[in-house]
Amino acid sequence: MGVDADKQSRACSPLVSLSQPDQSLFDVLHSMRAMRRLKPDRVPRELLEQIVDAATRAPSGGNYQNYHYVVVDDPATIARLAPLWRRAVGAALATLGYLTPREGHLPPTTSLEQLERAVAAIRFTADRFEEVPALIVACLDVATARRDLSPPLGPMAQSFVRLGLPHSVVAARNLPRFSQRSTAASILPGVENALIAARALGLGAGLTTWHLLFEQEFKNVLGIPRSVSTWAVIPVGYPRGRFGPVRRRPLQESLHWNQW
Repeated sequence: MGVDADKQSRACSPLVSLSQPDQSLFDVLHSMRAMRRLKPDRVPRELLEQIVDAATRAPSGGNYQNYHYVVVDDPATIARLAPLWRRAVGAALATLGYLTPREGHLPPTTSLEQLERAVAAIRFTADRFEEVPALIVACLDVATARRDLSPPLGPMAQSFVRLGLPHSVVAARNLPRFSQRSTAASILPGVENALIAARALGLGAGLTTWHLLFEQEFKNVLGIPRSVSTWAVIPVGYPRGRFGPVRRRPLQESLHWNQW
């Protein structure tokens, strides 16, 4: 193997795993609870890098890879984010109606007692946010993503001509929706990969979007440019509780073959 080929091979190979968990992918998926009660113990940077490496293996729109991941493990920076987090959590819980949960307005497969425990876990993290050992902030350079995924006006106009007027009108009307969802497809698969990797390494993690209520203030603390959007904040740490089976609706309530 030549020198260049050898360098490319090393660049494309995953990081060496620091643990060899004896579990299948489906074991991981079926026990991947959102773990919000985290120990304050430091998480080695090697594990955090392994999680982000897994995130970068996910698909991205056109393979342009416009994603960025800000890993925050500096206690002083996390302490600066803590008041913003508590404000965001309080506003989000009120908006979702979780502060006064009622029977008949509960998520599927969730009892009132279970929802109250979940809210308590969310509050636990908020109250002790300064103790969270690490955060992974999933970001997307929206400006470059839209540029890379948007075809030149000339070819687009030609394709609309070939479509004909009625189909062109429909396609033009749906362009904003197409752009929005294509953008999400460039970052959300990476977020899921990060959650799976954290669970496989025995680390607690959870997908959160609370911060979006005050996104610019979060970005200011972390020095994230205006052209970059944040999609999720993932607190990561060793769990205080235990992983276990997730509760979901029966498969047949969600699965459709060939038609709805």
